Amino acid sequence: MKSIIATGILLSFGTAAVAGPYVNIENNAGLTGSDFLGHTTDFHLGYEDAGDVGSWYIQAGPSVFVDDAGSSDTKTTGKIGGAVNASDNISVYGELAAAFDDVNNYATKLGVKYSF
Repeated sequence: MKSIIATGILLSFGTAAVAGPYVNIENNAGLTGSDFLGHTTDFHLGYEDAGDVGSWYIQAGPSVFVDDAGSSDTKTTGKIGGAVNASDNISVYGELAAAFDDVNNYATKLGVKYSF
């Protein structure tokens, strides 16, 4: 986690194209075939910045988890991520997400994006 934060700080150097606080409300739902499993809605406050070599963001807040039976639970969640410009057309991005309660849950996202 410390290396991700350090990477975010390093990515902020350079001429900032986008910078500042934001609000992000996001809903993610899950299905297996036609079987609805549940959904999660994030209510996050965040901060983002960008420089010549890439961009980074950090956000956190409450998330409401609702299962297919309709029962819900609210947990504190957060995400940190960023992207590095590998070339004019290629960027590499990643995200670490976490939900905190009695048992902490973590998820990662890594990818490569090619722009035409």
